[in-house]
Amino acid sequence: MIRNNLRNIAIVAHVDHGKTTLVDQMLKQAGAYRENQVVEERVMDSNALERERGITILSKNTAIQFGDTKINIIDTPGHADFGGEVERVLKMVDGVILLVDAAEGPMPQTRFVTQKALDLGLKIIVVVNKIDKPDARLNEIPDEVLELLLDLDASEEQLESPFLFCSGRHGTCSLSPDEEGKDLIPLFNTILDHIDPPSGDETKSTQVLVSSIDYNEYVGRIAIGKVERGTIRQGQEVTVCEYTNSTDPYKGKVVNLYEIGAFDRIAVDKATVGDIVCISGIEKITIGDTLCEFGEVDPLPFVKISEPTVEMTFAVNDSPFAGREGKFVTSRQIRERLEKELLKDVSLKVSDTDSSEKFNVCGRGEMHLSILIETMRREGFELGVSTPRVLFKEIDGVKHEPVERLSIDVPEEFLGSVMEKMGLRKAEMLEMSPHGNRMRIEFLIPSRGLFGYRNEFLTDTKGEGIMNSVFDSYQPFKGDIPKRPTGSLVSFETGEAVTYGLYNAQERGSLFISPGTPVYEGMVVGCSPKQEDLVVNVCKKKHVTNMRASGSDDALRLVPPRKLSLEESLEFLAPDELLEVTPESLRIRKVILSNQVRAKKNSKNR
Repeated sequence: MIRNNLRNIAIVAHVDHGKTTLVDQMLKQAGAYRENQVVEERVMDSNALERERGITILSKNTAIQFGDTKINIIDTPGHADFGGEVERVLKMVDGVILLVDAAEGPMPQTRFVTQKALDLGLKIIVVVNKIDKPDARLNEIPDEVLELLLDLDASEEQLESPFLFCSGRHGTCSLSPDEEGKDLIPLFNTILDHIDPPSGDETKSTQVLVSSIDYNEYVGRIAIGKVERGTIRQGQEVTVCEYTNSTDPYKGKVVNLYEIGAFDRIAVDKATVGDIVCISGIEKITIGDTLCEFGEVDPLPFVKISEPTVEMTFAVNDSPFAGREGKFVTSRQIRERLEKELLKDVSLKVSDTDSSEKFNVCGRGEMHLSILIETMRREGFELGVSTPRVLFKEIDGVKHEPVERLSIDVPEEFLGSVMEKMGLRKAEMLEMSPHGNRMRIEFLIPSRGLFGYRNEFLTDTKGEGIMNSVFDSYQPFKGDIPKRPTGSLVSFETGEAVTYGLYNAQERGSLFISPGTPVYEGMVVGCSPKQEDLVVNVCKKKHVTNMRASGSDDALRLVPPRKLSLEESLEFLAPDELLEVTPESLRIRKVILSNQVRAKKNSKNR
């Protein structure tokens, strides 16, 4: 059976190449909205964090009707840290739209997602997006994409992929770079002509592969997957074969069955081969499981998800201000929240430590874990997190470490400082090419070499540099990398920061806090330009006398403090520091709070 009236596609690209904006226009031109409906931009980015940061974090399903054909579309994240989302949803589709920016061309994440699509043998439609950019390179980009496909060993059929030229913002598409498009009809027609319709035997026994999990407070876990074979019905009893343990299947029942609509789920009685469905009612179901006909055990193979490369310790907050701002503060609550996250994030791993109040959490990168921390603090959690650490592996008795493919795009005048910093961080240059008055350089760099570099990079390039990285491979240990070149200004006592104390402290370095901020002994209140830590008394008040001296009462001028975001705080952390995260505050602190005890320990270690 061939479902000619159905197509399943995913839109994949590097971060910020315009996937979500293109989906907006596809929904609009396919008639998903009423004529007078008020439409917000990036409608698929429904999560508050996604809207704030302008990135896609979770894969989203939608569907449009073009003529007699239903097109199921999956909008995927572009950031490398959320690559696990892309890897697993590709099992639900028969083809991908590969979006490439008309100015930037193929980037590290473009290579990653293209590799995954090629490995699964999916058909590709290449869309050169943002053709209205003033620096668009419409004649060069197709050659760069073909080079990438050749480099990744694409099949002859995949090398013959059609090329389209789009402006996602304006909703236009053409088949040639010299033609101006009017609408997205050429894109819809290419999807119908080039992407194979789903096929399978609807008379055989049921087989549904679960590729994604959603969670609802009322119905519990909702499994999202594609019907690979047979027909599935509401109320049907099934055998669930677990991906991790296929020898121990269990019985389940399809309580509710939904198909994907443009913006919501539509309840249906049955679904057949090729349909993407949402199923609720099976409590233990997880990503990679197969739903089979009741009594049959016939699991489908699932894509191997790339391993995590970065680890952090999440601990119960034990600072002097613990419990003042958070709603969920105990180890039991933190454990339950992490276990809940594991249900829908296959790239995350959580393990116990020798303390019941600490958990090791492994993810794909700093951003992957920082999004989890930010989500938890918004939910009312309070916790302490350690500095990120890379996960080493021993291969054939040799210590290996994760290495990233880093792409840097900078104006020529900043090339020297970037090359100098890359050399210190053990990076190996792969290629360098000019792009107008800018240079594009690719490096292989140890993952730990990127910790704390983003802010330094933006300072070195005066905010004009663009930096992107994606995990490449494990390679033998590259040697020591110099530590953070700055130290910390540490609070001497517990109290409230006052202007007089801060005025004297700001001569020692840049401050993170303003007058009136509560502080405690061992809390980091600023950054010292020297490598060693300095203890400062920001609570010190001016000594009062009954004599008035000329000029002694002049207004004290403070330099505005540097307010660190969550990512900047994680980048700043030294190995002997923790980040205290609460719904209202981010505080960097020393692991050992007592200045006296810490000084004794440091003198012993010298």
